[in-house]
Amino acid sequence: MASSPDFSSAGSTPEYDASGSPEAPGASGRGRVRARRAAMMAVPATLVAAGLAVLTAQGALGVQFAISGMPFVVTADKLEGTGFEQFGALDNMIEDSPNQGDTGGQELVVTSVVKDGTLTNLCQSVDLGGIQLVLTAGGGAKPVSVSDLAIDSDDIKGNATFNGIEIGRDASTFDKADVQGPKGVYGQQADKVVITGLYQHNYAATAAVFKLPNLHMRFDGDGCPR
Repeated sequence: MASSPDFSSAGSTPEYDASGSPEAPGASGRGRVRARRAAMMAVPATLVAAGLAVLTAQGALGVQFAISGMPFVVTADKLEGTGFEQFGALDNMIEDSPNQGDTGGQELVVTSVVKDGTLTNLCQSVDLGGIQLVLTAGGGAKPVSVSDLAIDSDDIKGNATFNGIEIGRDASTFDKADVQGPKGVYGQQADKVVITGLYQHNYAATAAVFKLPNLHMRFDGDGCPR
């Protein structure tokens, strides 16, 4: 799932084929952050999972903690989940984070929520500065299982099929995964989602349960394959 994917619909099961230095604190920095927030209110971000626009509201946080600002990659052969929700959000770093660059310590993201799901051949990697910390799990007949998963991404790719999808619903009225977004924020929810060839560039994630059969963590020169 990437920007401007092809869009097709087939009844209630539509299918989608989707393929700096830190600024010193002061008036200039605060002005940059205010301008960034204003731009977020006025310009739609891409709902990469379905090629739809999301109007992001200030303070719409999908994951309720300060992010490090170091992104991590997640790939999987297949994600299958029930109770799916998605809406725009704004993640924040700690004040004067060394990773803020010219962002003002904020990252515009899409929050994806899955009530219950499985991931086949999961890979997660983070660049630690010339070396990758890589985690793999869920190969073979034992996929990774998750419940109440919320993950904040700024790039998602894959081939997705949704069942019972509602597009354009106010995120504060969601009822598929027991998570509600902010009032007035454009979102989508579905009874079921299946994504093959999943790729995510993420900033944060939470889960009530995360079961990782055949877990393997290692340092490597290469991250997860894209």
